[in-house]
Amino acid sequence: MNAWAVIVDHPPFFYALAAVLGLLVGSFLNVLVYRLPLMLERQWQREAQEVLGLPQAEHERFDLCLPASRCPHCQRPIRAWENIPVLSYLALRGRCSGCKARISARYPLVELASALLSLLVAWHFGPGVEALAVMLLTWGLIGLSLIDAEHQLLPDVLVLPLLWLGLVVNAFGLLVPLADAVWGAVAGYLSLWTVYWVFKLVTGKEGMGFGDFKLLAMLGAWGGWQILPLTLMLASLVGALIGLTLVRLKRTQMGAALPFGPYLAIAGWIAVLWGDEIVASYLQLLGT
Repeated sequence: MNAWAVIVDHPPFFYALAAVLGLLVGSFLNVLVYRLPLMLERQWQREAQEVLGLPQAEHERFDLCLPASRCPHCQRPIRAWENIPVLSYLALRGRCSGCKARISARYPLVELASALLSLLVAWHFGPGVEALAVMLLTWGLIGLSLIDAEHQLLPDVLVLPLLWLGLVVNAFGLLVPLADAVWGAVAGYLSLWTVYWVFKLVTGKEGMGFGDFKLLAMLGAWGGWQILPLTLMLASLVGALIGLTLVRLKRTQMGAALPFGPYLAIAGWIAVLWGDEIVASYLQLLGT
């Protein structure tokens, strides 16, 4: 009996593996969220300099692998034992072992969120390929949400591969039939594209970015066209509630631009996992 058969036949092993894998991926997501926007910014600068015929400055290698992680305050390299998800943060009491500067609580929170959501996906789908596929989607949505929340950017380098992966996954019918996935991608993009242009023609302003179109197309590729109405409804509701809360707490001003990507990501993830149950419960409530 191979290792995969043992894991499938013993769900607790699969759940434990999902949680540990989620912790490790969460640690990587912290690196991704910080470095990818900087990598893209440097790439755009190089391309602009090349087009304008300007000399390009030499920079040290900067990608997801190098340079090694270091304290942003004292630049002290982070040793391997200081980079264990969650445990290192607790052992260091949230401070750099060199300069004693406070380490952002975001790092262990992202790791914990990745682990808990991975465990939830494993429990929902049970041991199998479906759970592994949706875990990939979950990790991608966490990274995209954090980048959009901080930079108002949904990088194509993340969104488009996830869109194609959703179509590939559903080519085997793992979540929805391929036809539903294809039309989900098409309808997801066109729905927000239409809203964008109607809003711009009426107000003369841009209400959202093109990344939101691609993100909803990606969610449609994973969950099919059926999840799109629920995703948009939940995203709008959550966005309105959080926006009003931020205004009330004076964290932002009325009319200020807020990233829509995190709300789409949260709503789409919920719809992929529980869309059928939510819609069925809503229709049953209407029937009564």
